Amino acid sequence: MLRIPQLRYDRMAWVMFLFMVGMIWLLARQRKARAFTEDIQVEVNPLESGDKLISERDVRQALLVAFGSDLESTELAELDVDRMERMLEEDPFVKDADTYIDQNNHLHVKIDQREPVLRVLDTNGGNYYLDASGKKMPPSKNFAARVIVATGNIAPYTPEFREKRRSSLKDLFNITQTLLADDFFSSFIQQIHVNSAGEFILVPLIGDQQIILGSARKLEDKLKRLKIFYQEGLPYEGWRKYKTINLKYNGQVVCKR
Repeated sequence: MLRIPQLRYDRMAWVMFLFMVGMIWLLARQRKARAFTEDIQVEVNPLESGDKLISERDVRQALLVAFGSDLESTELAELDVDRMERMLEEDPFVKDADTYIDQNNHLHVKIDQREPVLRVLDTNGGNYYLDASGKKMPPSKNFAARVIVATGNIAPYTPEFREKRRSSLKDLFNITQTLLADDFFSSFIQQIHVNSAGEFILVPLIGDQQIILGSARKLEDKLKRLKIFYQEGLPYEGWRKYKTINLKYNGQVVCKR
């Protein structure tokens, strides 16, 4: 006798429910894809100083030039947010770009800027910034970053300058990082000059002394001696008494009026 299997109505109901959910999700995606971008909301996070190397208007213009259309009238299905991020991160002022579309069809663009730590003005006409990772940045048309300025006989920039065995730019960058890591020197030194002999000379914000480091070797020891001299010696002698403070000699601080 042929046995007809009993139907499991509960199982069929569950399958039908999943099918309906899937259809609703698919229709929602199709409807979303056919929708248009409502507007573009650009946010550029300011630097610690509160300034911006790149403006929201710059970001909008870059998107318009790269994608060749008005994004606010583009179908969502045609928007490639990953490509937008890659394009924006090619800008020398942009450290990270994050783009996404919210539930209300608004395109959000959030920008983290590169933080400049040093401006280089070398004898070969070079004029650029270096960020905290050693990346090169051009001067910004929006504002001049208030950072240490380096001048003089500085080796030309190359992307791999930090890997070189000997480079005045590498030494300059390392000196800058050491100064910025110290609360006293980060607010005290305004310029680093490299003379024709390749010696590094610090120029303080207060007073008109030249602080001769010489080479970048034994930098921590030289700066330690300098800090002790400023904290213990100069308060009694006066900040403007000496024209040069020489740290080239081991264990000494040699001053000239």
